[in-house]
Amino acid sequence: MTGLVLALLSGAVVGLALGGLGGGGSVLAVPALIYLLGFTPAQATTASLVIVTLTSVTALTGHARDGNVAWRTGLLFAAAGVVPATLAGAAAGRLPQPVLTAAFAVVAGTAALRMLRPARTEPSGHVHPGKAGAAGAGLGAVTGFLGVGGGFLAVPALAGVLGLAMRTAVGTSLLVITINSLAALVARGGAGTHLDWAVTAPFTGAAILGAWDGRRLARKAEGETLRKVFARVLLALAAFMLVDVLV
Repeated sequence: MTGLVLALLSGAVVGLALGGLGGGGSVLAVPALIYLLGFTPAQATTASLVIVTLTSVTALTGHARDGNVAWRTGLLFAAAGVVPATLAGAAAGRLPQPVLTAAFAVVAGTAALRMLRPARTEPSGHVHPGKAGAAGAGLGAVTGFLGVGGGFLAVPALAGVLGLAMRTAVGTSLLVITINSLAALVARGGAGTHLDWAVTAPFTGAAILGAWDGRRLARKAEGETLRKVFARVLLALAAFMLVDVLV
């Protein structure tokens, strides 16, 4: 019963993050699955991809209705990351789990620090295809390697590097997360990782419901406020995981 309650509460938080911030689902789900629900790192990263893929599709439909998805940019960004995500996902299974956890923490912390920096330019409507492709390929590699949807990197990349407005970056990142997560899941499909569906299923259901509340939150909150909240939560989680690996 305790495990079910923790799964439901954790899932709700993950859904709020994805619906409201366009990312952070995996970076929240992986620690919750490992430290609260007893999953191994390999099980947690695979389960998080299942959870985040299904939740992202749900949140994406709502943001699309609100007109907050840059489809052309998102598809180009995601398409560039499919092959790197698949290759990196296959390679990740050969590395020690502490190495993957430490890499996860470092990348998450770096993304958080970048998001806390003031934006240097105003959002623009023009996106250079080369920039979108390069950023998407890098994100895809990280997604496959670390077993995350990549939204915690997609949002700063779409907003900071490609110049999308924050709300559009949030919605567009959900499209990128869905495609990258599916590619990474395909790469991990033959790894034989056993998932505890008695925990994964309710976790996913709670996340899907939480995503709807997250979307309503995104409508009301200022984009800068969302960015700072997201970055601080991400930085705290990164520090915790890095200390846990090193100590």
